[in-house]
Amino acid sequence: MLADYHVHTEFSDDSREPMEEQIKRAITLGLDELCFTDHVDYGIKKDWDEGEIEYRGGDGIGTPADALEPLANVDYPEYFAKFSKMRELFGEKITLRCGLEFGVQTHTVAKYETLLERYGEKLDFVLLSIHQVEDKEFWTQDFQRGRTQKEYNERYYQEMYDVVKSFKHYSVLAHLNLISRYDKEGNYPFAEVRDMVAEILKLAIADGKGIELNTSSWHYGLSDTMPSKDILRLYKDLGGKIITIGSDAHSTKYLADHMDEARAVLRDEIGFEEVYTFRQMQPVGHKL
Repeated sequence: MLADYHVHTEFSDDSREPMEEQIKRAITLGLDELCFTDHVDYGIKKDWDEGEIEYRGGDGIGTPADALEPLANVDYPEYFAKFSKMRELFGEKITLRCGLEFGVQTHTVAKYETLLERYGEKLDFVLLSIHQVEDKEFWTQDFQRGRTQKEYNERYYQEMYDVVKSFKHYSVLAHLNLISRYDKEGNYPFAEVRDMVAEILKLAIADGKGIELNTSSWHYGLSDTMPSKDILRLYKDLGGKIITIGSDAHSTKYLADHMDEARAVLRDEIGFEEVYTFRQMQPVGHKL
């Protein structure tokens, strides 16, 4: 089973790749299954029906509209309508699954619950990500600024624990150690946060949830996988079994990127026997 379970399209604020182009590329690459996971980040982005949308990017002077990124979540009616159309067009060539990536924060949990009440029946899969804390971004260093490396790492994992404790409507935890990608101080010792990560994983396992191996670590040139091999081993040692592989591709260039390497890490280095896909929010195991 070759499946990419973390894929973005024009419905994510940071992607302009048409859904149909991701599908065509997936078919060319010989994928069996493709799951779309476009962005929803309450707290820093609006829904399209919440009023005037802000845009970012460019120099602010004569920048073409198509070069700007809307600070907006998925346009849900358009997203689900296009997915249905794509499944009709390409369903005989590849299995398509409909998902979303939720950038949850403790103060936005209620908004996701409301969203799921409206659209939950349309979803096969939900990634739970910690993209911001206190509405502060990692990639801009707004979250890290004014904190020591110890403080921002521990605050990140504490937020994740608090979210996972209160929010249960997800499938897997995405790029669990995302903060490491934006840590300008270098690699923070895993031993310092191991106990915090273990508590998060115990909660996820008890709730029947999984984690993701995100292959973007290869094209970002990170020194370890995402999450790290230490986290993958810890998850397995604690009894975790459900794991998906996702490229986090925002364009066709990175679709299914380094899938073979990811599968080898899971099978040969960590000892997992299965990789998972999802249908109607239910995990389905496949031999690695």
